[in-house]
Amino acid sequence: MERGEFRGAKACGKGFWISLLLFLCMITTQVKGSIHEYRNEAFTTKSNAFFFHGGSEGLYASKASRHLDSSASSQSGKSFIRFFFSLFFLIFLLSGFPFIHLFEGVTFRRTKESASRQEDMQPSTGVVEAIILDVKDRERIGGAFLKTSAICCNHTLAETGSCKLGEVIFQKNSDNPNWPRVIKTDFAGKNEEAKLEADEIEITSNGMYYLYFMFCNPELKGTVINGRTVWKNPNGYLPGKMTPLMTFFGIMSLAYLVLGLAWFLRFVQFWKDIIHLHYHITAVIALGMCEMAVWYFEYANFNSTGLRPMGITLWAVTFTTVKKTLSRLLLLVVSMGFGVVRPTLGGITSKVLLLGLVYFIASEALELIEHLGNINDFSKKTKVFVVLPVVFLDSCFILWIFSSLSKTLEKLQMRRNMAKLELYRKFTNALAVSVLLSIAWIGFELYFNATDPLSELWQVAWIIPAFWTLLAYSLLVVICVLWAPSRNPTRYAYSEGEDLDEEGISLTTGDIANKMERNALVEDLEEDKRE
Repeated sequence: MERGEFRGAKACGKGFWISLLLFLCMITTQVKGSIHEYRNEAFTTKSNAFFFHGGSEGLYASKASRHLDSSASSQSGKSFIRFFFSLFFLIFLLSGFPFIHLFEGVTFRRTKESASRQEDMQPSTGVVEAIILDVKDRERIGGAFLKTSAICCNHTLAETGSCKLGEVIFQKNSDNPNWPRVIKTDFAGKNEEAKLEADEIEITSNGMYYLYFMFCNPELKGTVINGRTVWKNPNGYLPGKMTPLMTFFGIMSLAYLVLGLAWFLRFVQFWKDIIHLHYHITAVIALGMCEMAVWYFEYANFNSTGLRPMGITLWAVTFTTVKKTLSRLLLLVVSMGFGVVRPTLGGITSKVLLLGLVYFIASEALELIEHLGNINDFSKKTKVFVVLPVVFLDSCFILWIFSSLSKTLEKLQMRRNMAKLELYRKFTNALAVSVLLSIAWIGFELYFNATDPLSELWQVAWIIPAFWTLLAYSLLVVICVLWAPSRNPTRYAYSEGEDLDEEGISLTTGDIANKMERNALVEDLEEDKRE
């Protein structure tokens, strides 16, 4: 029995590890970005055409030193959109990789009813067109240049020779005759499935490129698309919008490292005069270092492999959310005078923690949608649902921070503690400047998005998220400078005598008031006696 139980446990253990390995494989192969995935995606009707948006990315032109062969080693410096996969993915096929379906090309499947109405011997019983274009050439797709709203060629337009009946209308760019690019895929006979011919479209000029799959034949209604396409920039698989951010995260990692090193040396030098607030600041610096390092690693891995493992992205998103939450809590407790004016937060501790928890949940949901999925795929109502809670909670933080600052400044003025008052005035000025910059930048961001709906300014779009990272870092540096450990902790640390001084001031003020009242009464009585 013991051997049987041992074998059973051993078998269960093997099953567990195999299941875990398969689970990890599934996690690490869920991607978005440079590899666009299609899973039974349906076509949408527009005008007299059926279309599916296959992806859009900012792509840089291939470098002049590109090679002509298509081996994996020659892809450095080459920018392309590919409808098949290289030898690297065939290795997975030969090795029996269990998720090889993830590396398929693009296939179209029509309904059985549509296929059954066709003739066996017909070479083409329906055509699907893959159209790749620079966003600047968007007016060249459809009949806009022919002064018609039709997208597909009809009998009237075909008779004029402007287009081919049953196909999408498009006009070649006179400056670049090879664009827009059109790849046709035919359904043969009664076949239900058609596979897009393997092809690789090299990118020769910078631009925001769109891929559409379209068909004009109403009999193909109900057709779905499956597979993947690969998009690559000259220096890697990162989309053009994200490419500068990898360098930015690398620089910010070094910036946090320098700040952390300076803070650590100061922390060790005056470790006897450390207060609780210094531990909070240390935690935020450490989280910032981890956040920037994980994001840089995630982008570097994505750039080199074309795959974006969900596990790494999830860690990066969580580090970002935790750091954002703790940063806001740090600003709040500093504004309340924690460790400076008051030794504890008292009864409001639970309220502060509750606000932090709610903010973490709302912010984590928004970050996950932005980085693990494509927020453009969601409806406007869904966008509002995930964005508005974060905006509302940020507003709550700002109002609470400034109201707390006002009370703290009032207390310091009452206590006549000029050193701490000057400290908090500098902090208030820095915070006010950051809020004004935030409001101005939000206005710029709204204007930027409203005036660039098709992402034509993709090469500079990275500055929008980069600004918020820089602003958070700048505020952290200000706090580190103002509350740096020193030999004279009384300039920022709470001391028990302050409450007594405040009570003394209140009592003295009360005594003076009482004396003034008594004098006034005596004078009134003397006047009454005279009368």
